[in-house]
Amino acid sequence: MDENLLGIIAGVLTSVAMMPQLIKVIREKNVEDISVVMLLVLISGLSLWVWYGILKDELPIILSNGFSVLVNLTLLTCCFIFKKKS
Repeated sequence: MDENLLGIIAGVLTSVAMMPQLIKVIREKNVEDISVVMLLVLISGLSLWVWYGILKDELPIILSNGFSVLVNLTLLTCCFIFKKKS
C-alpha cells in the first residue's frame, strides 16, 4: 500500500473518531461522563501534531489533526455549556 494513502486513511479515521461522541453530546446535552482533563490533554497533543506537521510541511498531518483539534474544542465547549450546575 502506498504510504501516502495509508497516511490519508489513518488521518481520516482518527479525525472522525470523536464525531459520534460530539453528535451524542449535542443531541442529548449531557456531558456528565466526559472528562475535561482528557480533552485538554488530547487537544494539547493534537495541537503539537499540527505544529509538527507545519514544521515538516506535511499537509495530511496538518489537516487531519487540525480538524481533530476543532472537533475536540467543540466538545470541550459543550462541556462548559451543558455542565449541570450543582
